[in-house]
Amino acid sequence: MKRRLAVLTIVSYLTALSWGVVGHALSVGTASHPAMYFVVWDMFCGWAAWSQRMHIVGEGESGRYYELAPGPWGPFRPFGKLDRRNYDPNGIYAGRLALNCLRHTRHEPIVRIFVVEESWPKKFNLPEHLWAMRYEEPKDVQTYYRVRHVLTGEGALVETYSPWLEYQAGLALADNPRLRADARRSTPFYAISVARPVDPNSAGRRYSPGSVDLLGSPAARISGN
Repeated sequence: MKRRLAVLTIVSYLTALSWGVVGHALSVGTASHPAMYFVVWDMFCGWAAWSQRMHIVGEGESGRYYELAPGPWGPFRPFGKLDRRNYDPNGIYAGRLALNCLRHTRHEPIVRIFVVEESWPKKFNLPEHLWAMRYEEPKDVQTYYRVRHVLTGEGALVETYSPWLEYQAGLALADNPRLRADARRSTPFYAISVARPVDPNSAGRRYSPGSVDLLGSPAARISGN
């Protein structure tokens, strides 16, 4: 009896493992049931080597920039130390957060709202003593900013851009001479659509953390200077 149970356990395990590998390779049934998470061979593949933070910035009529999240009442941290806007890596709900801040503050008219992505390698999150043990060079943190979305002052989406990592991957592919030659040979005779080049700085002036002011308390009015 024990031998049969052992054989049945081994066969069941190998069957589930094989189904997971085949399903992942052929993209068949990978999301058909929550239990597929335990058999599909892609666990932890979404972990990135980069840390990311989201900034929501408003541009006033005077040309000044204002930080719209967190609001003047302070950050909301549902889990750990991160503010809730950082749990939305694609900035889908950033407009709602910005409008909520604007509704509860006095301010000059806001003409545009920017959702800015900040990225840096996770290795820079190491404490100083661990960095010294792991690396010989000094700790020089490299941070990259990229505009993800541009909205009107009323929250309507005007422009949207790809994430920084996806943008860099596109540049790397475009820098491949063989791929450029293949693209030229594969260009159709009839133009179907015209692609507009993506410029991360085309959505207004360049963003930098030092150029952003906090909106005052709900009863405060922003000065024009």
